[in-house]
Amino acid sequence: MSTFKAIVIDKSEAGQRVEIRAFDEADLMDGDVTVRVSHSTLNYKDGLAITGKAPVVRRFPMIPGVDLVGTVETSSNPDFKPGDPVVLNGWGLGETHLGAYAEKVRVKGEWLIPLPDGLSPLQAMAVGTAGYTAMLCLMALERHGLSPDRGSAIVTGAVGGVGSVAVALLAKAGWHVIASTGRPEEADYLKGLGAAEILDRSELSGPARPLAKERWAAGIDTVGSTTLANVLSMTRYGGAIAACGLAGGMDLPTTVAPFILRNVALLGVDSVIAPKALRIEAWNRIARELDHGKLAAMTSTIPLDQVPDAAGKIVEGRIKGRVVVEIG
Repeated sequence: MSTFKAIVIDKSEAGQRVEIRAFDEADLMDGDVTVRVSHSTLNYKDGLAITGKAPVVRRFPMIPGVDLVGTVETSSNPDFKPGDPVVLNGWGLGETHLGAYAEKVRVKGEWLIPLPDGLSPLQAMAVGTAGYTAMLCLMALERHGLSPDRGSAIVTGAVGGVGSVAVALLAKAGWHVIASTGRPEEADYLKGLGAAEILDRSELSGPARPLAKERWAAGIDTVGSTTLANVLSMTRYGGAIAACGLAGGMDLPTTVAPFILRNVALLGVDSVIAPKALRIEAWNRIARELDHGKLAAMTSTIPLDQVPDAAGKIVEGRIKGRVVVEIG
C-alpha cells in the first residue's frame, strides 16, 4: 500500500493537533528495515506526547508511539529478513523518529531485537517499555548484589505500567514487596500481582528527613521528586534504589546523608538507548520469569482510534496496569 493508517501530531501557531489519518509511505524516515506493525502499547511518555503536556515530540509532523511489535516486511539489514517477528523499544521512536502508532514503520535494524520465544506479539506489548524497564531495574539491583534475604523491596507508582510489572517480577524473584500507591482501592489488584504490603503514597509525600527509619533494602522508583527522596531516606544500610521514572517531578529534594551514612546507592536505569545485549538479556528473562497469568491480569486492549483519549487518562493517573494497542 502507498498509504497506511496512523496517528499524526502536527503543530502550528494555533497549537498542537492530533488526528488519525492516512500517511504516505514515501514520507517514512530513513532506515534499513520496514516493519508491518501488529501491536503497540500506551506509556506515560506517549501520553505526554499526545496531550502536549511535555515537549516529548522534537519534530513535526510526528507519529507517536515508543513501542512496537510486528513483522519485517522488507530489509537490507543482514540481521533481519522478511517475515521475522521483531520488537522495538525506545531509540527516539515517537520523539525524533516516526513512531509506532501506525500500520508501518521504517527503522534502523540495530534498534530491533527478535521477538523472544515464549511471548506472543500481544504479550510482548503487554510488557512493552514499561515491563522491559522494570526488568532492567531488577537486573540493576541484582548487579548491585541485592537479594531477597537482605530485606523487603518497595515499588512506587505501583498501579502504573512499570510499577505493576515490577511488583510481579520482584515477587516472582522471592522479594517481600511493598507496593506504594495513591489508589488504595487497588489493593486487591496489587496483592494479586504479588505485593505483600500496600503503602499509601501519602507516607512518602511530605518533605524528606535526611535519614528516617530503615524500612527496605531495595526499591524500584517510578515517581522521582519527594517520593524518591523519602524512599532513599528509609533505605537500609547497603541498600539500593533503581530509579526509572519522573511522574512526580524531575527534582530530587534530598541530602547526601543516605549515601554517606548508610552506604545507599541510587541506580539510574535507562531504557531508551540501552545496549542491544542488555535488551536481549532483559527480554529473554521476561519471557522466562514473568508470570503470564499476572501479565494478563494487568493488561487491557484498545484499538488505535482510542489512543488519544487513553493518552489523557494515563497522564492524569487514571490508567491501571498495561494497555495494548491493537493496530494490524
